[in-house]
Amino acid sequence: MTANSAILSAAELRAELAGSRPPVLLDVRWQLGGPDQRPAYEAGHLPGAVYVDLDHELAGPPGAGGRHPLPDTEAFGAVMRRAGVTSDGPVVVYDGGQGWAAARAWWLLRWTGHPDVRVLDGGLAAWVAAGGTVSADRVTSMEGDFKPTPAASGLLDADGAAARARAGLLLDARAGERYRGEVEPIDPVGGHIPGAVSAPTTENVTGDGRFRPADELRARFEALGVTEGTEVGVYCGSGVSGAHEVLALAVAGIGSDLYAGSWSEWSSDPDCPVATGPDPHESRQP
Repeated sequence: MTANSAILSAAELRAELAGSRPPVLLDVRWQLGGPDQRPAYEAGHLPGAVYVDLDHELAGPPGAGGRHPLPDTEAFGAVMRRAGVTSDGPVVVYDGGQGWAAARAWWLLRWTGHPDVRVLDGGLAAWVAAGGTVSADRVTSMEGDFKPTPAASGLLDADGAAARARAGLLLDARAGERYRGEVEPIDPVGGHIPGAVSAPTTENVTGDGRFRPADELRARFEALGVTEGTEVGVYCGSGVSGAHEVLALAVAGIGSDLYAGSWSEWSSDPDCPVATGPDPHESRQP
């Protein structure tokens, strides 16, 4: 993936929507812990955009695999076809501006074989700030034909994440205080996967939610340990903000794999070791 191919600006999206091959638009507004964002979508969305629910359509039921395990492949495909996604037509996803939910949809579509999906940089907020209109009209899409085919690469399980921390680079996209184990508002225990490096994804964007320039992102990741040939993995709390870090790496031209179960899966297994503090390797057994 080349730098910047994973995102586009509001101005670029406006031009593409006016072109001969406009993209399918997916509205993936979401807020951790609620409230449901469908009413916000119904009150105003990009014209023609279809709402996709992250908790129920971009994730399976919470359980041993984490708070947002991957959705059933066939169910995900049905959601995408309902939204009008085709096997080769362009897709643009957006959320309210934070970018995490949009990145989750982007990652799932890319991992399951879609060749042309991008995230609106800065989301709905950037669209409105650039003078873009919103609509409350009900959207009816033509049925798409996209059939997801999960890739053999791009996804890590718990063992793969542990191995990546030992032999490559595993980035923890959560806030630093959660990485260090100082607070843990959601999962059973605080801390991080031994060997993982703290890399909050909030530092990949500017104050308005747009990604930093590709060269700045590359410099940041190089400072965190990315070198030529480094195998990079990413995790977060439940595979949502981690997808945003995978997207940031893609903007910088760096490939990476996502541990989708992330800390919510890891911390629920009593056999998985936990590290606390700022040192990646300061482990304590659970």
